[in-house]
Amino acid sequence: MSEDSIYKADPGAEPFRFNDAVARVFPDMLKRSIPGYAASIEAVGSLAARYVQADTVCYDLGCSLGAAAIAMRQGIREPGCRIIAVDAAPAMIARCREVVDAENRQDADGCHIEVVLGDIRETDISNASMVVLNYTLQFLPVAERGALLEKICAGMNDGGLLVLSEKVIDEDPQMEQLLVDLHHEHKRRNHYSELEVSRKRAALENVLVPETVAAHRKRLREAGFAKSAVWLRYFNFVSIIALRQ
Repeated sequence: MSEDSIYKADPGAEPFRFNDAVARVFPDMLKRSIPGYAASIEAVGSLAARYVQADTVCYDLGCSLGAAAIAMRQGIREPGCRIIAVDAAPAMIARCREVVDAENRQDADGCHIEVVLGDIRETDISNASMVVLNYTLQFLPVAERGALLEKICAGMNDGGLLVLSEKVIDEDPQMEQLLVDLHHEHKRRNHYSELEVSRKRAALENVLVPETVAAHRKRLREAGFAKSAVWLRYFNFVSIIALRQ
């Protein structure tokens, strides 16, 4: 695993992008930056074992290097399923294909993962029993998030499950500042310097736009999901499950 040192050197004022440099260090970046990330991926496999239906399609939207797609594949117990992993960043897709190809070869009898370069807003969703948006929705313009969730819900079978993981903000400014401070301390414990933390925060400004948990759950209801719940929270990172019934 290559170490994330992108923001040790001054990268200039460019916004954060999922480019070749990020793709090379992405696993280390996730491990050190997102508390609870490993637990959220582990849960995807457990949820797949419970909710994926035979002869249906699973989607990993904004798949990056395919961690959620692979977790679904390892968890699925029903026959006739396939997984479609989609990302708009060519650098991430190139690396994802390498990772997924190795996984497919290792277990040739398992559910096939198809890796697709494309915009998740234009991806057809049909016959779906499980969809994962793992820290993906937050990178879309806020005004476009509802339409994507509506399309996902419309393309899901009854009893289908959506996993939505996001960075969030708290309604209370004082609590929000506490959560931000705790997250930055988490990064420092994982050997990011104050300068690296500051530079990355600036790079993500207006690129990653977080919302409150209440806003996410309201949008899920409006999109057609019958029930939703926060199953995991660590500081200002949450994972929400939503059911279509």
